[in-house]
Amino acid sequence: MSRSPILTRYSESGAVPGPGGFSSTDTPWHFGDPLGEQRAAARGVIVVDRSDRAVIELSGQERLSWLHTISSQHVAELPDRRSAENLSLDANGRVEEHFVLTDIDGVTWIDTEGSRGEPLVGFLQKMVFWTKAEPVAREDMKVFTLVGPGAVSGPVAGLLEITADAEVYRAGDLPETHHEAEPLGFWRRMPALGEDRDLPVVDVVVPEGDLLRWWDALTEAGARPAGSWAYEALRVAARRPRLGADTDERTIPHEVDWIGDPTLEGAVHLDKGCYRGQETVARVHNLGKAPRRLVLLHLDGSSDRRPATGDPVTAGGRTVGRLGTVVDHYEWGPIALALVKRNVGADIELTAGAEEPVSARIDPDSVRDDHHVQPGRAAVERLRSGSTPGA
Repeated sequence: MSRSPILTRYSESGAVPGPGGFSSTDTPWHFGDPLGEQRAAARGVIVVDRSDRAVIELSGQERLSWLHTISSQHVAELPDRRSAENLSLDANGRVEEHFVLTDIDGVTWIDTEGSRGEPLVGFLQKMVFWTKAEPVAREDMKVFTLVGPGAVSGPVAGLLEITADAEVYRAGDLPETHHEAEPLGFWRRMPALGEDRDLPVVDVVVPEGDLLRWWDALTEAGARPAGSWAYEALRVAARRPRLGADTDERTIPHEVDWIGDPTLEGAVHLDKGCYRGQETVARVHNLGKAPRRLVLLHLDGSSDRRPATGDPVTAGGRTVGRLGTVVDHYEWGPIALALVKRNVGADIELTAGAEEPVSARIDPDSVRDDHHVQPGRAAVERLRSGSTPGA
């Protein structure tokens, strides 16, 4: 992608570009006070330039029923102005793509990691065959995100015409931008971020030509400009995984909680028809347990050096996991997401990093209880014992 108009405008007044990798050099990493930007989200609302994300337009009257058959989410009857998270899996149930979709007036808008935009649109185009669906890359559409209580109440929310009772995955037109042929911008509410998952999140998708106009209007209404550092820190604190950074080529949905939070819809629907990789999803859900799990790590911050995404997590000299996103949090200091073996408990002493490992510990609140009996195994036990449900 080309340099974001936001970074171009503010590069001489404090905006620092991302260091590269999963922090794009084409969007702001911070505006001079990364920890203060995180605090601002907790108290009010920040606006984050995420125009490094790739946007795809999917049109055609069969677009949703077709997408339903090739992905993990139940979208065949997705209502108008609703969003969902979705996955594309390989034949072994490993995650290849994670994307967000929003359906508005007969068009489905998809956005994903910038590096995955071209592969995803290529995959979708390859799978169309004779279906009435047409996926097209839209490099002219950009994403920015609001985080904080002010995203759903007060002047900023009022400017976008978002009500406080708009539930997660609800979407709506931006005021004075709707056109019968094509929405010229929309907002959608996403799952909350922050350590207590209490910070509302609203994504906004607009044409690139309107990006600065909306940025100015929102900052004038009270949103504080913030870089992707703030967004990443709040995302990691909420244990929300990011494709590529917190996943690897072996990741299955259960390992990173993309099967779904009890209060959310998740990215995988467990009661839908056949799709590639479904066998693995069903087998783990009904009979087995995921070999790894996503946890939050607190890292020793006594050194200025930080381990890197992809570095090993070790216990007693033995590799037990893989480090994901590493970031400095305004209250907790250096934290990271990691995929670790399921039997690694929060009481085990860990180190993280390759060249200069640092001490690490698992946040016990990030460890989900997986001692429940899976539905399939419970059914088998009932058959063996001769009992029936409700007996």
